[in-house]
Amino acid sequence: MSTTASRSPIRNRNFALLWSGGLISDLGDWMLLIALPVYVFQLTGSAFITSTVFVAELVPALIVGQVAGVYVDRWDRRRILVIAGLVQAALLLPLLAATTVDRLWIIYLVAAVQSCLARLCGPAKAALVPALVPADQLAAANSMNAVSDNLARLIGSPVGGLAIQMLGLVGVVIVDAATYLVSAALTAGVRSPRQPAPAPAPAAAPSRPAATLVGDWLDGIRTIRRTRPLPAVLFIGALSQLAQGIFVVLFVVFVLQELHGTGGDVGLIRGMQAIGGVVGGLAIGALSRRISPRALIGWGFIVFGLISLATWNAPTLTTAIGVYVGLFMVVGVPGVATMTGLMTTVQSVTPRTHLGRVFAAFEAAAGGLQAIGVLLAGALADRLGVVTILNVQGAIYVLCGLLALVALRARPERSERRELAPI
Repeated sequence: MSTTASRSPIRNRNFALLWSGGLISDLGDWMLLIALPVYVFQLTGSAFITSTVFVAELVPALIVGQVAGVYVDRWDRRRILVIAGLVQAALLLPLLAATTVDRLWIIYLVAAVQSCLARLCGPAKAALVPALVPADQLAAANSMNAVSDNLARLIGSPVGGLAIQMLGLVGVVIVDAATYLVSAALTAGVRSPRQPAPAPAPAAAPSRPAATLVGDWLDGIRTIRRTRPLPAVLFIGALSQLAQGIFVVLFVVFVLQELHGTGGDVGLIRGMQAIGGVVGGLAIGALSRRISPRALIGWGFIVFGLISLATWNAPTLTTAIGVYVGLFMVVGVPGVATMTGLMTTVQSVTPRTHLGRVFAAFEAAAGGLQAIGVLLAGALADRLGVVTILNVQGAIYVLCGLLALVALRARPERSERRELAPI
């Protein structure tokens, strides 16, 4: 084994800078994600108005996400992250003027713009990773990113709740803006270890004319269709988000109604998954060269689904909150496994010139199916029962795992057209 292969990706200076910048930025994001709805509820006293903040984030992001993927493949990906971070910091400042109910439109506007920029940064970061680490370290790098995501949620969520109470919205905005600036500074130091290879021009013309936005988007869709096993991987990943949408709606009801818990129990149980995610990310990173992405996806989803089914049916035996805290810690491990496997597979088989569009398409499909899950859960839970619908959720995860083990059983070949895109 080469020295490069034996090193952890976090010891790679460029990846470490990207990872650190992402962690700091995500900490601020989770603070604002918790603090902003709390602030809106305190300002209006309306749960419905508070929920519309999430709608303001979701709808524009689904529309902008596809266009963002095209530009991620056209532009310098490192520069996208740096400039977007600076813009995100600046665009938080209008929130300082949202001090009355008649200025709620400022909150909606800022939430929508920030969500759109996040749809640009997500694919850019995912597309940048393969240019910074060797192919045999992709799984380890993705597992470290999962550790970062879970650390940010674990730390940022409670800090956001405390900050809005102690510092108010002004303090939260200042801290979040500072995290964007620090993240941008760290990402600016990233350098590619390899020189980018320009896309070849057609033989019949000395230069390739600028493609239209729609043409580039359609080219991304064609790339997904013709690159095995992308269609199967993206379908499985998006289908899992249907189950996530069901969870988002019914988890709170499950804790309050089936476990007879409190709002504090909701936050405690939900947060414990992040601890399992951190542990799982570290373990998967250490074992990444011994476990195939197919196994991570397939068995990860199966175990995740089985633990979910055990959780939803456990109230027939016990409603002790500690049991569910433990179950949610454990389920964080297969949760990280599935995402690591999905990300690694997409990065391994997709041409570098199309990674932005592929990841944007995945996010759009996942967001759409998650929204469908939310609507179905809300419409059917009262008729069929919360536990019944949650059992469907667990079964969907098991189905995703079985599909992965069958559809991905042939080891995907690396794309011959995989080109280095400018970063």
